[in-house]
Amino acid sequence: MTTLRERKTYRKAVLKSLYRAVELNRPEVSGATLRDKLGLPDEDLSAACAYLAGEGLITVDWTSHGTPATVSLTHEGIRFMEGEEEGSDAPGQGE
Repeated sequence: MTTLRERKTYRKAVLKSLYRAVELNRPEVSGATLRDKLGLPDEDLSAACAYLAGEGLITVDWTSHGTPATVSLTHEGIRFMEGEEEGSDAPGQGE
């Protein structure tokens, strides 16, 4: 079972990866690409995506097996990530 810290880390990694894709004019990422790039097990990626979709930050097209087929940031997700990016530019706010 994953810890709260791990779940938060996975969610943040998913958002960052999708935001980078948007910056490269790729509005949609396949679930398999996301899973392989982040090195997450299907269960953890699915849980992160379900949470983020519930928060309105991403949209997910699910496979019949309950794993993400395609994932993309919503407008609200982009705004959230822009806010995070602006916040990390402030003194003392970097990771």
